[in-house]
Amino acid sequence: MTEIVYDDIGPFKIVDVYEPSVGLRGTLVVDNVARGPSIGGTRMAPDVSTGECLRLARAMTLKNAAADLPHGGGKSVLYGDPAMPRQQKEQVVRAFACALREVDQYIFGPDMGTDEECMGWVRDEIGRAVGLPREIGGIPLDEIGATGWGLLHAITVACEFQGRTLADCRIAVQGFGSVGKHAARFLAAQGALIVAAADSRGMVYCGDGLDTDKLIELKDSGGSVVDYPAGPAVTIGERDDIIGVPCDIWIPAARPDVIREDNIDRLQASMVVPGANIAVTSGAEELLHERGTLYIPDFIANAGGVICAAMEYHGATEAAAMQTIEEKLRNNVQTVLEISKRENCLPRDAAVGMAMDRVRKAMDLRRWSVF
Repeated sequence: MTEIVYDDIGPFKIVDVYEPSVGLRGTLVVDNVARGPSIGGTRMAPDVSTGECLRLARAMTLKNAAADLPHGGGKSVLYGDPAMPRQQKEQVVRAFACALREVDQYIFGPDMGTDEECMGWVRDEIGRAVGLPREIGGIPLDEIGATGWGLLHAITVACEFQGRTLADCRIAVQGFGSVGKHAARFLAAQGALIVAAADSRGMVYCGDGLDTDKLIELKDSGGSVVDYPAGPAVTIGERDDIIGVPCDIWIPAARPDVIREDNIDRLQASMVVPGANIAVTSGAEELLHERGTLYIPDFIANAGGVICAAMEYHGATEAAAMQTIEEKLRNNVQTVLEISKRENCLPRDAAVGMAMDRVRKAMDLRRWSVF
């Protein structure tokens, strides 16, 4: 049984949904809505949990506040295999949306295991979703790579902070999915060298650099990074082997807690920039800081997706969303790194302080803190 820890921010509401006749089991956590209705993705995986949902919902509260969006934080999870037959998946997603129809403090968005099509189903059922297909007026954030676009600018500013250029960097991407592949594409276009990529089936590494277009082609055709053409300098390994590859920048863009106290000694990067939420444990973050490895907090670095989603919700264009992502990511990363340096604190402490101040001020302005 997951222990729920409450504080002065939340969580505001936790809803469990179970309907065995359609194979539906899910959880929604609305963490805080002082700044507005919560936006957060719907994650589908066999091993999700209420605890994971709680942590992700809080990350969304921080992320939306740090990005100065008029939204609170929430998250929902569906227990199941995202590769289930399309008809079954549609039934489960639609049933989940209907079960949460009355929780209007939560706006659905795509996440790991769900996509624009899933959000189209949600929109059709309850009219409350973002990250919609282009055909129904959405800005398909996974298709255009909104989160990856934000990562590019977060990394660029972090490199400038360290006094080096992006073109000099070797990069490993753990989780070569909708976020990771776009981040690799944008970074490679700026001259960075992608030396390693991993997905659920394994890892490929080449110290001389991988062909990013070929990797993306393999993924888009239903393959894996391990299908990359063999060569004398190409190494294929297990998915977790990517933790130990020599590189300058390591991008975790998959599941939670992939860098922990028990494996951090294997990491050979001088910078970690998460494309996924809660990818690094708090203890590992402290160890990274102690050894001089620059870590950009997850909810700062990967806010591009939710910025795009919020702008779609309020009627903005794709071009305006991408420009705003660039501006907000560059400003937030610069601000957090300056505070961290000035106050000699973890970048996360600087980022959390900034975000929590905004949430608490919003709560003070409301007659009832959460209604």
